[in-house]
Amino acid sequence: MAAELTNDQRKYLIDTAQMYESYIEAKRHAESYRHGMTWKRSRGKEYLFRLSGRTGHGRSLGVRSPETEQIEVEFREGKARALVRLDAIKSRIDEFAVINRALRLGRVPNVVARILRLLDEKGLLGQEFIVLGTQCLYAYEAAAGVRVDPALTASGDVDLMFDTRRKIELVTQKLDGAGLIGLIQKVDKSFEPMTRSKFRAANNQEFMVDLITPPLDLRDARKIQFAEGDLIASEIPGLEWLMNSPRFEAICIGEDGWPTRFVVPDPRAFAIHKAWLSTRPMRDPLKKNRDAAQGVLVRTIVEKYFPHLSFAPSAMKSFPKEMPE
Repeated sequence: MAAELTNDQRKYLIDTAQMYESYIEAKRHAESYRHGMTWKRSRGKEYLFRLSGRTGHGRSLGVRSPETEQIEVEFREGKARALVRLDAIKSRIDEFAVINRALRLGRVPNVVARILRLLDEKGLLGQEFIVLGTQCLYAYEAAAGVRVDPALTASGDVDLMFDTRRKIELVTQKLDGAGLIGLIQKVDKSFEPMTRSKFRAANNQEFMVDLITPPLDLRDARKIQFAEGDLIASEIPGLEWLMNSPRFEAICIGEDGWPTRFVVPDPRAFAIHKAWLSTRPMRDPLKKNRDAAQGVLVRTIVEKYFPHLSFAPSAMKSFPKEMPE
C-alpha cells in the first residue's frame, strides 16, 4: 500500500524542505515591510509615519529630523535587501521544482499546496488552522519517505479545522479583514462560498475547501467567521479529540514541484479517529470502508517508520483519554 522513495527522491525532498524553511523566514521578513513609511504634514511640520494597513493608518515616529530621515533610509534599504533575498530563494526553489517534478515527488494538488503556503506565510498554519481528512496522508507519507496508493489519497476537497481555543480577532487581523475566502481567492479567483453549505467554498473545477470546528459549547452563541461574507465554520462531532491531540508537521511537495508545510494531527490520532469514524452508524456507508483502510494504512506507517510514536498507553498520555461518544 506504500512504496519507499529512492535515494535521489529522499535527497531532494530533504533539500527542498530545508529551502522551504528559508523561504518562509524570508517571506515573513519581507512581509514586515509591506505597508511602508511615509511623510505626513500636520500644522506646518512633516512627520514620519510607519503605516500599519492599506487604509493609511499608522503611528508617528516623530517630526522630520536627521534621526527620522535616517530611520526612513534604513527602512528602505532593509526592505530592498529583504526583497533581494526573497527573490534569490524563490529562484533556487524554482530550480529544485523542475527536478522534483522529474523525480515525481510532486504529490499534493497545487490548489492545496498554495492555500497551505499562504496560511503558513501569515503564521496561521499549525496554530489557528490544521489540516484534517484525506489530505493528511501526504504529510505522513512524506515524513516516512514513502508513496501511498493514489486510490487512498485522491480527494476533491481539503478540510481546514479552526482551533476554537484561538482568538477569532487575531485571525481576522492576520487575514487583513478579507477572511478565509479572501485568502483562498488569492490562489484561485473562481472560489466562491456555496449558498447552502456556508462552510464550504468551491472553484470552477469543483474542488472544495471546508472550514470546520469541533462543536461549540451550547452557551456559546458566536459563529466562527473571519469577515463579512466569509465562510462560516461547520461544527463536526468528534473533532474535539483531534483538536486536543498532538500536532505533526511535514514538508510536502506540490504537483508543481514547490514545497509546502502540512500541520496535521499526530498520525496515531488520525488512525484512531478513522477507525472510530468507520464504525459510526450515521457515517456515509461509501466512506466507511475508505476510513477503515486509511486508518489501517497510517497505523502500519507508524509502526514501521515511526517507532518513537508508540500506541502503548504509556506513550499516549498527551492524548485525550477517550473518543467522544
